[in-house]
Amino acid sequence: MLHSYLPYLNSFVEYLKFEKRYSQNTIISYQNDLEQFFDFLVKQYDALPMSAVTASQVRSWLAEMRSDEMTSKSINRKISALKSFFKHLIRMGEIKQTPMTTIISPKVPKRLPSFVSQNDMSTLQDYVVFPEDLKGRTDKLLLDVFYATGMRLSELINLKESQLDSAYSQVKVLGKGNKERIIPVAKELVQQLLAYLHDKKELVPAVCSNLFVNDKGKPLYPKYVYNVVRTNLSLVTTIQKKSPHVLRHTFATHLTNNGADLNAVKELLGHSSLAATQVYTHNTIERLKDIYKKAHPKA
Repeated sequence: MLHSYLPYLNSFVEYLKFEKRYSQNTIISYQNDLEQFFDFLVKQYDALPMSAVTASQVRSWLAEMRSDEMTSKSINRKISALKSFFKHLIRMGEIKQTPMTTIISPKVPKRLPSFVSQNDMSTLQDYVVFPEDLKGRTDKLLLDVFYATGMRLSELINLKESQLDSAYSQVKVLGKGNKERIIPVAKELVQQLLAYLHDKKELVPAVCSNLFVNDKGKPLYPKYVYNVVRTNLSLVTTIQKKSPHVLRHTFATHLTNNGADLNAVKELLGHSSLAATQVYTHNTIERLKDIYKKAHPKA
């Protein structure tokens, strides 16, 4: 009886894809969340019509999620998926009101973002030796670009050669929701990338248009990039998380610690609101505390 909900789901997925322009990962997550909710309605309420769903059924489902020891962050995402879904049904005229108005999202404990210290990043860039073949140069440059630009993993993997503007020392990045942003790049790194592009054409026949490729000329895949980042960060830091996103945090943290304007950091990261960027100010505050303790006679 799950099939009775499929027209609603398909309509919502189309809306997310073509109107909201959400990433494929977000769409899949929302789709999975809704399928779980529909499955719950079928099992517990004999495929209750959408117009008859109330806050009571939603709370029962969320309570079931909590009993499975699901994190508050995951539950909040499911609530977000349901809120968007029922708003869509109202717009489509399928229901008159949403059952989500009295649903309260659980508080998520704030976790400070992990980042690599400036000394450790200097060690990685100046002392870790990479092979001179195409793979070694790819690995070295993707680490440098992550740290120099704060790009997301998906943005770097999909970066095209044409998005590098060597004349103006910048890259044009296509971020979430297909939003474009410009990120400046140091001239030295631009020259390294140009040399890489030149040699890539010599070493790998019929390469694709992606800036970074593997030794067969194919686009990089996420697991490969994760492994490169984890392996090389393990050489210079003992922080627990070692991922491409940690390098994005590192980029933002080092900028704010060195006095960058928070609005500028927001634009460089491609955040839609300043609230998402403000998490990086904690590191600046910690640095100020350290300076205070060392310099103030009464500290």
